[in-house]
Amino acid sequence: MRPTWAEVSLGNLRLNFRNIQQHVGKDIAVCAVIKADAYGHGVVPCARALEEAGATWLGVTSTEEGICLREAGIAARILLMTGFWRGEEDEVIIHNLTPLIWEPWHIDLLAKASMKLACAPFAIHLKIDTGMARLGASCRILPEVLQLLKCTRTLQLEGIATHLKSAETLDADDVSEQLRCFRKVRDMVEKAGFEPIYSHVANTAALAARRETWNSMVRPGICLYGYNLHFKCDRASRPISLPNVAPVLSWKTRVISLRDVGANQAIGYDGRYVTRVPARLATLPVGYADGLSRRLSSRGQVIIRDTYAPIVGNIAMDLTMIDVSSVPGAALGDMVTLLGSSDHCVISAWQHAELENTIPYEVLCQIGHRVRREYVG
Repeated sequence: MRPTWAEVSLGNLRLNFRNIQQHVGKDIAVCAVIKADAYGHGVVPCARALEEAGATWLGVTSTEEGICLREAGIAARILLMTGFWRGEEDEVIIHNLTPLIWEPWHIDLLAKASMKLACAPFAIHLKIDTGMARLGASCRILPEVLQLLKCTRTLQLEGIATHLKSAETLDADDVSEQLRCFRKVRDMVEKAGFEPIYSHVANTAALAARRETWNSMVRPGICLYGYNLHFKCDRASRPISLPNVAPVLSWKTRVISLRDVGANQAIGYDGRYVTRVPARLATLPVGYADGLSRRLSSRGQVIIRDTYAPIVGNIAMDLTMIDVSSVPGAALGDMVTLLGSSDHCVISAWQHAELENTIPYEVLCQIGHRVRREYVG
C-alpha cells in the first residue's frame, strides 16, 4: 500500500457529537452535517459512528449522498440541505429523505410522487431566503409557496430553516436582520395554519456565539470534526461559548528516499528553492494530487521524530521534499505527519489554511480519495 494515509478517530467524532449535544441541551435536536464525504473524513463510517453516539438527524447536500447512506444501512433522518433536482423526487420518497424545499415545482413534483407512491403525508422542510440570496423562498414568493402547500394533502411541513451569512462576525448587522426576517416568516407560517416541529438556523459559529439562533434544531458542521472558525468583531463583542471538540483527522506519510546535497543546490521543479548550506533532504510520497496544496511549497512544515521540518521546493503532483538536516537520526521509513500532532508538535488544518489563504473546510475536503482512510477508535 502506498505509504500515505489519513487516520480518522471515530472516538473523537463520537465525543465531539456528545459534547455538542450537551452544549445545546437535550431538548434541541442536533443535525450532524456530513456533506462532502463528511468533510473528507468518509461519510459512511462517520455516519455510523454518529448514529452510535445518538445522532437522529444527519445533513447532506444531495439526493445521491442520501441514497448512499440508506444503502449502507443508515436509519437516521437525513436532511437534504440543498433540496433535490427534477427527476429525483421518487428516489427522495423511496429512500425516506427529508428535503429542504423552496420552489413551487419542488412542491408539485413531491406531491405527485408521494401520491403515486402512497407515502403521504411526506415530511418536508421549508428553506427561507432571509438575505443570503442563494437558496430559499423569499418573502415575495412565500405566500404562493404556502398556498401551494395548503392545497396539497400529501406533504407535511415539518420544519423551516434559513442560513446565516456571517455568524462568525460577532457584530454583524446582517445577522440581526436575517433573524428578524426569519421570525417574521415563522409568524407568517403559523398564521397560515402550519405547525412545524423544527425551526433551524444555527451553524457551527452560531452554536458558539448566538444562543438566540438555536431554536429547536442546530446544524453543526466543522466543529464535529474538531475545528471552529475565527471570530471577528469591529464593535461591541458578545460572549463566546465553544463546545469542547478535538480534531478527528490526522494525515500521515513516510520517508521513501533520503539524500545529502551541497550548498547552492537548486531543489525540485523550477529550482525555486536553493540550499544555502549542505543539507539532508527526504522525499515523501504525497503531492498536490493528494490535496497537499502547492501554496505550501517552501512555506509549510511537517512533523518527523517529534520535530518540525520545513517543506522545501515546489510540491509536485505525487512527491514533496522536506529538509531533515536538523532531525537527528532521520531514516528511510520514518513516519511524517502532515496534519496532526506528536508529543511536542502540532500542525492543524488552520495552519495550512492560513498559508493557503483559505479556511479549514477546504483543507480537509481537498484531501484526495487516493489517500486511504484508516478508522480508529
